[in-house]
Amino acid sequence: MGIQRWSENVILVNLAPEPDLGEEIISVCQTVSREKEQDVVIDFSDVEIVTSSSIAKLLKLRKILHDNQRKLVFCCVQPQTKNIFLVTGLDTVFTFVEDQFVALAGLQMAQAES
Repeated sequence: MGIQRWSENVILVNLAPEPDLGEEIISVCQTVSREKEQDVVIDFSDVEIVTSSSIAKLLKLRKILHDNQRKLVFCCVQPQTKNIFLVTGLDTVFTFVEDQFVALAGLQMAQAES
């Protein structure tokens, strides 16, 4: 669990399970509001369920990043957690990849192209 700066422009978040998950998302929102040049990778490895409150916080994070033309990528999302996003129709709103390596490599490639 925790928030770490993976590179100059990428924050890696290893989410804690509920109920701490929401607090970590709030902290990331505050960071990207101050530091507008950050992409965010969120690792869901330890998350089994996502509450509606946490989904609202994730949507807020997505909006902040989108407004700053930055990326938000989810990785290591367990099937039961992904189903929550599927049922709510948010599977098309968020970007999902298999693991941290794919997420971080994808962001590095996108940065190199711009």
